[in-house]
Amino acid sequence: MAKKVLVTGAGGFIGSHLVELLVHEGYDVRAFVHYNANSNWYNLEKTSQKVLDSIEIMAGDVADAFAVDKAVAGCDFVFHLAALIGIPYSYLAPAAYVATNVTGTLNVLEACRRHGVERMLQTSTSETYGTAQYVPIDEKHPSVGQSPYSATKIAADKMAESFWLSFETPVTIVRPFNTYGPRQSMRAVIPTIIVQALTKGELTLGSLDPVRDLTFVKDTARGFLAAAKSEKVIGEVINLGVGDGPSIGELVERIGRLLGRELPVGQDPARVRPKGSEVMRLISDNSKALRLMDWRPEVSLDEGLQATIDYIEQHLKEFKADIYAV
Repeated sequence: MAKKVLVTGAGGFIGSHLVELLVHEGYDVRAFVHYNANSNWYNLEKTSQKVLDSIEIMAGDVADAFAVDKAVAGCDFVFHLAALIGIPYSYLAPAAYVATNVTGTLNVLEACRRHGVERMLQTSTSETYGTAQYVPIDEKHPSVGQSPYSATKIAADKMAESFWLSFETPVTIVRPFNTYGPRQSMRAVIPTIIVQALTKGELTLGSLDPVRDLTFVKDTARGFLAAAKSEKVIGEVINLGVGDGPSIGELVERIGRLLGRELPVGQDPARVRPKGSEVMRLISDNSKALRLMDWRPEVSLDEGLQATIDYIEQHLKEFKADIYAV
């Protein structure tokens, strides 16, 4: 019998790609999406009909402990991806981030403990490290809450760690570095650059100096599955990153080369993070993932950017080029 898996945040960018991979690998998938009155399944609706016909979809809110308990019941593995992730919006609504990212994670942990799941995968973020104190960043790097978003993700990770140490709940903390690819919204910088490049004469961005380790979404999804399969990573934190990366300014130039033209850039002060909150450099040490679960990224940056450009060109009407998506 196929393993029953729950993916919270299944309608999200990474979540929808993970659901596709799990279906392809033969798992029995329950997809938990955020409730809305229109029965919108978000990015799941951009998967194939075969995927949609193969999964069970439940709507709810991870901040609702009763809904989470019902979703976890009967599952062997839980991939917890549900979160509020926009950093600029966390400056405006930090309480919402605590409710979703901290309380929501606590609800998932309690349900996993109560129902005796084989493994829970807690989704972290490289933002928990703050600006690199050394590079490449390994899993022992200190945590620094440079935004309300990163602070809530640190708290969620620590809750997961505490459940492993206190109750032996089989948790693995998976820490992706700047995942990108098809279906990502303009909340992120790569879709913002591409959409503006396809629709405007000049790009409008924030700071061009931050350096990011950019991992293609299918590599990130493979990393989640590899972590679920490995007994060696229970109770561990695992970085999922490439190990190098460009500055935002260099990224603009790279996308421009793929599009065959130079991309002029102007700065919008509203898009610049507060000075103490900007994370300047995120480059991963991914050696632990290779050593413990035989995972390494396979998609080159140019290959991933081209796939993202192709997707956005085909779905350009879905993007709002003139709105700053916080």
